[in-house]
Amino acid sequence: MTRSPLAEHWLLDPAITFLNHGSFGACPRVVLDEQSRWRERMEREPVLFLHREIEGLLDSARGALAQFVGAQPDDLAFVVNATTGVNTVLRSVPLVAGDEVLVTDQEYNACRNALDHIAARRGARVVVAHVPFPLRDEAEVIAPIVAAVTPRTRLLLVDFVTSQTGLVMPIRRIVEAMHARGVAVLVDGAHAPGMVPLELDALGAEWFTGNCHKWLCTPKGSAFLHVRRDRQAEMRPLVISHGANSRRSDRSRFRIEADWIGTHDPTPWLCIPTALRFLGGLMPGGIEALRAHNRSLVLEGRRLVCEALGIEAPAPEAMIGSLASIPLPPGKAGEAPLFLDPLQVRLFDAERIELPIMGLDSPPRRLLRISAQAYNARGEYVRLAAVLPRLLRETAPD
Repeated sequence: MTRSPLAEHWLLDPAITFLNHGSFGACPRVVLDEQSRWRERMEREPVLFLHREIEGLLDSARGALAQFVGAQPDDLAFVVNATTGVNTVLRSVPLVAGDEVLVTDQEYNACRNALDHIAARRGARVVVAHVPFPLRDEAEVIAPIVAAVTPRTRLLLVDFVTSQTGLVMPIRRIVEAMHARGVAVLVDGAHAPGMVPLELDALGAEWFTGNCHKWLCTPKGSAFLHVRRDRQAEMRPLVISHGANSRRSDRSRFRIEADWIGTHDPTPWLCIPTALRFLGGLMPGGIEALRAHNRSLVLEGRRLVCEALGIEAPAPEAMIGSLASIPLPPGKAGEAPLFLDPLQVRLFDAERIELPIMGLDSPPRRLLRISAQAYNARGEYVRLAAVLPRLLRETAPD
């Protein structure tokens, strides 16, 4: 099997066929080296770094990120992951008894748990819109969401790219439909940065959170929360710290509170500019070319696997980014967070292929999900397609 020549930029074990960039990303050597330099600088004089220099350093990193995602720097707050961003918004938004919050049945499990928890504490009702999979077009996403809106609906929590099914949702059309009905939108964009083009100011969603440690390949613990300017006054970080009673007037309360939540390692955020430069230089044409490469590769991988299983592609190509999920025959699906489906275990133990087998609840079924990043090559998906039918037979329930 021929590996991509770009694989040399990552530390990934060459003995493993790694088709699961979507779960936790993978950090290139040059970005890890940059993180080491930041950490060494911090440890040479921790007080200087964390007390006097960090604000300006975060401003610089936030400026580079803001330009990339089409936002104003002061509307961005760094968080450790998108789940933290979702929790921050849900704990801040004023919900009262009788309110309804809307979500699809393909929402990421951790964020759905957060929504259920907050709604229960506030006396709000969670309404679930069923999005089919397989599906034929975007209308099958938009229609059930719109149909679930009532006069009591206050907020929609929706994935930009679904974790289980790998669908790129028609997020602009969804936001427009919700705003036309007076419903605020929290976009769980965990997979979006680096996978799909972003123009957050133009999108207009009240809240958007996304990971940088997935498709932007920054160190783990690097994400952001974008809050539309008119909703910032109600935002409070999950950790209330020194900014809560600060008398500063040179920055917004949102900025002052969000930028310091106690002592922690800020170096994953400071590596964002380096990661953007690295990805932008991987291929002629920059990050746009990289996105197109990854999408083309995952579509080819999906075609090979579907052909091996004798099934049709479960979603239109227009709704695929760098992830693709394929329905599998019935079996014992794994559960979050480990997803230890017997087929997943066998793929890794016998063939050294790393990918997730996920469960989808309505109706109950299991899905195989593949990812594509610059370090992957077509031969890896050819190999997966070759071994998959046999392993499915060997792990089939009695």
